[in-house]
Amino acid sequence: MNTQTSPVNVAVHQSRAAHMRQIYRRYGIVAVLILLCIVLTFANQYFLTWGNIADILRQTSINGILAVGMTYVVLTSGIDLSVGSTLALAGMVSASVITGAHPHGVALGLLSGLVVGALVGAVNGVLVARFAVPSFVATLGMLSVARGLTFIYSGGMPIADLPDNFLSAGTGTLGGVPVPVIVFALVVLVFWFILRYTTYGRYVYAVGGNVKSAKTSGISTGKIIFSVYVIGGVLAGLAGIILAARTTSALPQAGLSYELDAIAAVVIGGTSLSGGSGSLGGTVVGALLIGVINNGLNLLGVSSYYQQVVKGVIIVGAVLLDASRKKT
Repeated sequence: MNTQTSPVNVAVHQSRAAHMRQIYRRYGIVAVLILLCIVLTFANQYFLTWGNIADILRQTSINGILAVGMTYVVLTSGIDLSVGSTLALAGMVSASVITGAHPHGVALGLLSGLVVGALVGAVNGVLVARFAVPSFVATLGMLSVARGLTFIYSGGMPIADLPDNFLSAGTGTLGGVPVPVIVFALVVLVFWFILRYTTYGRYVYAVGGNVKSAKTSGISTGKIIFSVYVIGGVLAGLAGIILAARTTSALPQAGLSYELDAIAAVVIGGTSLSGGSGSLGGTVVGALLIGVINNGLNLLGVSSYYQQVVKGVIIVGAVLLDASRKKT
């Protein structure tokens, strides 16, 4: 018998191939991130400085918070294109309340931003879950509505002169760590725990895996789908508050194309666009990769026009990567 083609050797080869595919799926994106950091370290002397790393983490924290909410939506096989506009609207409303005459303006401003995000998410959720509007169409429409409301509410003007205790949410540090990074870490921890260890988290995966089977099993699929859009809206509101604090003013044009970075982070991180599989750990790595790429292009003096091209290529590549995962 030819031992090279024996059933035992074939089985061993198949087992090794399956193991390598598993390693690729789990750690491939981490290896890419590490390799990119090494390349940028040699390409630019400022990349590995703490000041630059802190800037990367601050920027990543905003996209990362959006991506956490996007992960929940994508896990149910949906998409939310309105998070960038929701971010702008929530930040604008929050800033206007904070600069008002109320003695508890900061607390009310923070709450109002989260409420605005939740309301936008709720509208998306009702359209998708109750009226069966495709998530792409529903959230594309809300992208335009929320952006328009932002300009109407602000009159197209930014809101500045925000108090220092609010600005610390975007520019402050705690123990040397930027506050936005701490907020991002807490968001990831809370929502990772929910996905990993709660019945609700299992229901999210079940709905994305097979909505008909989930419904047959007694899961209220409509409520789950509605809830993930509310979560995405609340986190977009939180990101809008942090961005306004970081830029020291609320801008009506804030958050343009942020939904693209969030979607790219989610898909690059391993969450399938068809729903039912993925993790927040992968999303965090995906968000970091996007942040490092943006920062590296800036350090290397790459024109913003070319940066848009690179981002587009990344998004297309992420979709192709998702398709390749399904085939394997």
